[in-house]
Amino acid sequence: MASTLFEKANAAAEFVGARAPLRPRVGIVLGSGLGAFAGQIEAPVAIPFAEIPHFPQSTVPGHSGRLVIGTIGGVPVAVMQGRVHAYEGYSAEEVTFPVRVLWRMGARALVLTNAAGGINPAFRQGQLVLIADHINLSGRNPVAGANDERFGPRFFDMSEAYSARLRKAAHEAAKSMDLDLEEGVYLSVLGPSFETPAEIRAFRTMGADLVGMSTVQETIAARQMGMEVLGISCVTNMAAGIQAQPLSHEEVMETGRQVEARLAELLWGVVERV
Repeated sequence: MASTLFEKANAAAEFVGARAPLRPRVGIVLGSGLGAFAGQIEAPVAIPFAEIPHFPQSTVPGHSGRLVIGTIGGVPVAVMQGRVHAYEGYSAEEVTFPVRVLWRMGARALVLTNAAGGINPAFRQGQLVLIADHINLSGRNPVAGANDERFGPRFFDMSEAYSARLRKAAHEAAKSMDLDLEEGVYLSVLGPSFETPAEIRAFRTMGADLVGMSTVQETIAARQMGMEVLGISCVTNMAAGIQAQPLSHEEVMETGRQVEARLAELLWGVVERV
C-alpha cells in the first residue's frame, strides 16, 4: 500500500495510465469558469477526480473535477477540469498532488490557468495576461518539510519560475489570433475572502499586477520536478478599490464563461508550439 507522497503519486499515475495509456507531454490545469477547453480534446478519456487514488476533490463551483486525457493537434495532453485550493482546507501537499501525478504520467510542460483580480489599472475585465513572475503571500510552500529527492532537490532555482520559452510560444500563438497578450506579476493569497482595498494598495506597491488564490503552489512543486511552467490569468474582475461594485464569485464565473473560447484558442496554439 502506498505510504509516501512519491508512492501515492505513482499509484495515481498508474491508475490513470491503465484507463488511458496515452503518455501526455503537456499538463493543463483549467481554473474557475475556464473548463470548456477540455471539450476540444481529441479522443478524450475522462476520469473523475473521485475515482483516482489519493486525488483531492474540488468543492468549488466552476471546477468540474475531471482529468481528461487525449490529444490536441496530435500532441498528447492531460487536462484537469478544475483544481483544489488551500482555502478548501487542503494542505499544500494535497493542493500540488495532481501536478506531481501529471509529472509521473510523463508531462514535462505545465500550463496553469486561473481567474485573477486585476491590480494593474491598465488591465481590463476579461483580458488574458501571461504570468511573468509571482509573489507568494499564501503562507504555504509545498516543498516545506521532509524532502524526497525523487521529486527533486531541497533547494532549487526559481529565477525563471515561468518559462521564457513557453511565454514566447504563447505570444506567437496570440499574434496568430490577433490577441493582445500582456504580461504581469501574479500575487497569491490564501483566501477565500477577497482582498481589502488597503491590501490591494499594498500589493501594488510590491509590484503585483494580478491577485488570486491558486497557481503559485503548483508552480513551486512543478519547478522542483524540473517542469517548464506557463501561467495564464484571466482578469475576471478588477480588484477591491479599483472597481466600484462589490466582488463576487458569480462575477468571476460569468467573465470566465465570456473568455472561454478565446482562452481555448490560445491554449490550442500554445500546445501546438510546445
